[in-house]
Amino acid sequence: MQSGAWALQPVVDMAAAEFRAWQALLEERTGVVISEQRQAFLQTNLSARMRELGVADYATYLRQVTDGPRGAVEWSTLLDRLTVQETRFFRHRPSFDVLERYLRERLQQGLGSPWEMWSVGCSSGEEPYSLAITAAEVLRDSEQPEHFGVTGTDISLNALRMARDGQYGPRKLEQIDTALGHRYFVAQADGRFKVVADLAARVCCARLNVLELAKAPMTGMDVIFCQNLLIYFRRWRRREILNCLAERLAPGGLLVVGVGEVVGWQHPDLIPVADERVLAFTRKG
Repeated sequence: MQSGAWALQPVVDMAAAEFRAWQALLEERTGVVISEQRQAFLQTNLSARMRELGVADYATYLRQVTDGPRGAVEWSTLLDRLTVQETRFFRHRPSFDVLERYLRERLQQGLGSPWEMWSVGCSSGEEPYSLAITAAEVLRDSEQPEHFGVTGTDISLNALRMARDGQYGPRKLEQIDTALGHRYFVAQADGRFKVVADLAARVCCARLNVLELAKAPMTGMDVIFCQNLLIYFRRWRRREILNCLAERLAPGGLLVVGVGEVVGWQHPDLIPVADERVLAFTRKG
């Protein structure tokens, strides 16, 4: 069959056993749970990649992505299709209000070592740059305006490439105050906007699978944001991830989680932030 004709073929429905096999593979390798309600999402993304490769059925493609080093490369390519989520700058504004208030209180206590902040599941970079902008604004008139660093981590190599590139279309900047837009972005000839070099230099993005948090080098973090990520995991694994992140906080550090992403979780070393708009905690210190 010619490739053009193949590209026009409709998405093939998955047999129940095939869907369960792909569900199991994704959860085993990433922790992400694809529910029955998202089967169409999985089928569409798998079949699009299968058409590009000329693979006719899901079982054959499953074998292909699990077959040795070549399979590892294909798995990485597929993962980019399945994990890149829509995001934006200052997503959930109340969380950043809490962050700004927290950093201003820290500034009043005096600057010690540079603030270390971590965006878990950073996607294409909007969240870590939002963290950096918030810190830069708090420190702007201080003696040490660059007294912070932000680490963004994600499982998707394609998302990390976009984050490191730091260029965004105008729609992405709609939620940003005009003054901040002028201060931290430079208009490009193609109509996009690039994060200014001084701010970009404070942000580092690296690949990390949240199932391997125990191996992550980040410790003693002053701020950890983990929003719009836990919803893809089973409840027990959400708690496991949060327990691990809590251990990575410095005394007095701030953990911000997506509202409604976890219910009833507590940690003996954390104190809930008294703000009903957010789900945030500080570590006893």
